Amino acid sequence: MPTKRRNQVRKGSHGGMQLVLTEDVPHLGKQGELVEVRPGYGRNYLLPNGLATIPTEHNLRLLERYKVRVAQAREAKIADLRVLAEQIQRVTLTIEANANEEGHLYGSVGPVDIAKALRAQNLPVDPDMVRMEGPIRECALYAVKLNLGYDIETEVKVLVVRQQDRK
Repeated sequence: MPTKRRNQVRKGSHGGMQLVLTEDVPHLGKQGELVEVRPGYGRNYLLPNGLATIPTEHNLRLLERYKVRVAQAREAKIADLRVLAEQIQRVTLTIEANANEEGHLYGSVGPVDIAKALRAQNLPVDPDMVRMEGPIRECALYAVKLNLGYDIETEVKVLVVRQQDRK
């Protein structure tokens, strides 16, 4: 009587094992793709770390449902970021900085200062989202670009003014 092996991994056309990726793996493929890898790589790295699964009918159905949920979450995130981008465009930030009589700053205003000022107005922006050519060193009105992720870009007006002496 022949024995039936339950978790038989399908062989690919090149003799490797076929797996379905559950996460994006650099230089290999995107989530949900059927890939062929060498048996050692699949058995010792991809499967134990949860990056891939054996392509059974059940696993493929679960993966399809998971991909739908991920796509819905991504769409919701993009919609939230578009609303945030519209709110940011309406805002003019005023940043007080220590400057001399001619308007030259003693320090500079950078991405961290702009992100902090936006967060103070309940607009969640991280410093790495701020795109500047260089730090601001003069008192003036600037248009600073922001990249919020998912290719959503916006602009915020930043007014740098001289800090008033408090006596």
